[in-house]
Amino acid sequence: MAQLNAINDLLKKLEYSFSDLTLLDEALTHRSFASTNNERLEFLGDGILNFVIADELFKAYPDVQEGDLSRLRANLVNKESLAVIANELKLGDVIKLGSGELKSGGFRRPSILADAVESILGSVYCDGGFQSARDLIVRLYADRLASPADLQSLKDPKTQLQELLQSRRFSLPDYEVTEIKGQAHAQVFHVRCTIDKIKIEVNGEGKSRRKAEQVAAEKAIKLVNENFGNKKNE
Repeated sequence: MAQLNAINDLLKKLEYSFSDLTLLDEALTHRSFASTNNERLEFLGDGILNFVIADELFKAYPDVQEGDLSRLRANLVNKESLAVIANELKLGDVIKLGSGELKSGGFRRPSILADAVESILGSVYCDGGFQSARDLIVRLYADRLASPADLQSLKDPKTQLQELLQSRRFSLPDYEVTEIKGQAHAQVFHVRCTIDKIKIEVNGEGKSRRKAEQVAAEKAIKLVNENFGNKKNE
């Protein structure tokens, strides 16, 4: 009874009436529960979601360049954003999990919840066609599309550092791996970031070279802002 009430609550939140409720059931079935599960619907929903969000951003922000549109879309459709939507829909109350996943708290796991959102989008497409799926996406993302994240905050630290240095006419940074520690399956990379012209040198570490470089870049951004503020090197 509780499960049925939870499904009815979900349907109200979706504002969509299924002609074939078995599609919704499949969308809410994790692979740990049954061989017939939501993975194919997730694949379909992922493609539809990416297209609809791209189309909405393209129309809403005609002056934003391709790279920034891509970053906005990535931020809107990533697992973290989808998991937030899943929690708003309370999918953790209705998703079907195998006993192992259930015991380990899979109903709270962001990746499982995010996949379930995409699966539901795929199920709505199969049940009611593209327009129904599009309408659902626009409803779920209405507030997020109206107030997207700040573009600068979506850029990774290395990109932010490069743009910061270029705006001040400083030399670009140089990244060098100084040390790699640990076994092959658990390596820690140590990277030095050097900006010769302004004599800045910082270190970063991470589980990959890229992550270590990003950590170092974050530190360099802080030092550039602290030491040079908004002044350009004339």
